[in-house]
Amino acid sequence: MSETTKRGDRTLGGTDILGTPVEVAVNPPDVASPTPATKIVGRSPGQLAWRRLRRDRTATISAYVTGFFILVAILAPVIEWLYGYGPYIYNEKLLDSGGLPLGYVGGIDFTSSNPSNHSHVLGVEPGTGRDVFILIVYGIRTSLVVAFTASVLAGILGVIIGLAAGYFGGWIDGFLGWVTDVALAFPFVLFAIAVIPVVNSHIADEYGEVSATKRVITVIIVFAAFAWMGTARLVRGQVLSLREREYVDAARAVGAGNWHIMFRQILPNIWAPILITFSLAVPATITAEAALSFLNIGVRAPTPDFGRMVSDSIAYMRADPMYMFIPGILILAMVLAFNLLGDALRDALDPKSTR
Repeated sequence: MSETTKRGDRTLGGTDILGTPVEVAVNPPDVASPTPATKIVGRSPGQLAWRRLRRDRTATISAYVTGFFILVAILAPVIEWLYGYGPYIYNEKLLDSGGLPLGYVGGIDFTSSNPSNHSHVLGVEPGTGRDVFILIVYGIRTSLVVAFTASVLAGILGVIIGLAAGYFGGWIDGFLGWVTDVALAFPFVLFAIAVIPVVNSHIADEYGEVSATKRVITVIIVFAAFAWMGTARLVRGQVLSLREREYVDAARAVGAGNWHIMFRQILPNIWAPILITFSLAVPATITAEAALSFLNIGVRAPTPDFGRMVSDSIAYMRADPMYMFIPGILILAMVLAFNLLGDALRDALDPKSTR
């Protein structure tokens, strides 16, 4: 009887009474089969932050709410087409002799049995008869366009100034720091009250009228000019701690230029605080834009805007409180959702901040 061994199982070999070779496979029960090694999966800091963010229930709910507002702003023309009623349709037949909406609760009517032959799910605007629902839809669009555009421009300006100040240092850092301090010394609201009317008077047409687009652009530029200082200081502090790292010295050693080091080596390593700053700047800009429109300095009629709607509702507060209640609640919901999402994003990207 001969004995052979195969890979995996043990095999006994021999012959029967006729001389035919016979092989019997034996797998001893006391020998455990080899198990594959457990695969270790590495995760980047971004993947870890995304995992923490998904586990946060508050972040999930606020992300859905902010996503809803953004979707409404993007699809405003589609919503207008589906709704069948525009934001610039005036109908005095929906108002009584005092300019108040006919019916109850601000003229809310889910049927088409009214002078406009159209339903008004959130009522109509006192004094003009415009549909409040479609005004809200375009008001969301106005607020988010101003907030996102101004925050992006301010973020880009702040990143460039902060990178230059932190990387070059010396007199450049001193000069840019002085400019930042001077900009922080200006009271934003008073400056906006003084500057925006002057700018609008210079860009008015021959009849003294300023188009809605020009007014919005003016507000965006003013916000961007006074919202970059926080980002610049944050980026400068981060760059001061990163410009002496080994990978920066290695980039210098191979002949990389200053712009390459700043934007290709240092900037990708500080995206987390920049993103957090941007997420918290958007709701602050929404509130400030509504405040300027409330003071009749920012966006004006007939452009739909939350701040202007709240301002106009003061005259009808007792007779038609719904006209103030609806835009006020929506401003609160939008700003709260963006703030909660920004706080959750900060905790996900910097978990040590909660300790």
